[in-house]
Amino acid sequence: MRMFSGSLVLVLATAVTAYAQGAGESVVKLPDQIDWKAPPLIGGASTAILYGDPAKATVYVTRTKFPAGLKAMPHTHPDEWRTVVVLSGTIYFGLGETWDDSKLKPFPTGTFYSEPKDTPHFVWAKDGEVIVQITGMGPTGTKLIPQK
Repeated sequence: MRMFSGSLVLVLATAVTAYAQGAGESVVKLPDQIDWKAPPLIGGASTAILYGDPAKATVYVTRTKFPAGLKAMPHTHPDEWRTVVVLSGTIYFGLGETWDDSKLKPFPTGTFYSEPKDTPHFVWAKDGEVIVQITGMGPTGTKLIPQK
């Protein structure tokens, strides 16, 4: 089982190169053109920026790939709004400031959910690799909630 912590998760939002486009430009990314970046020390998670710049106060779209077994410990995001679609696999999602297996709910492929600003949550790629697509209003980041 793999785990990563919030201070390292921040790298997820900032360590990848953004694809910036001008107003009115079309963006097309075929599956073989998606540039996955593996931020250092994230336990194997990787992220691809598909649209916008997550570091700026603008709409962005990213994908995150979680390897089987990866746990994202409790954390929050500062985005004004943030939505997630599970593209493949089943992500186990729980709300709260402390990891609690009993709070995890399975969100299978096709699930759409939102994460309100600064809402503490945690996720687990318990059954296998998971890919999610995130659309949000940046700037984004991740803040770890210290565990006792």
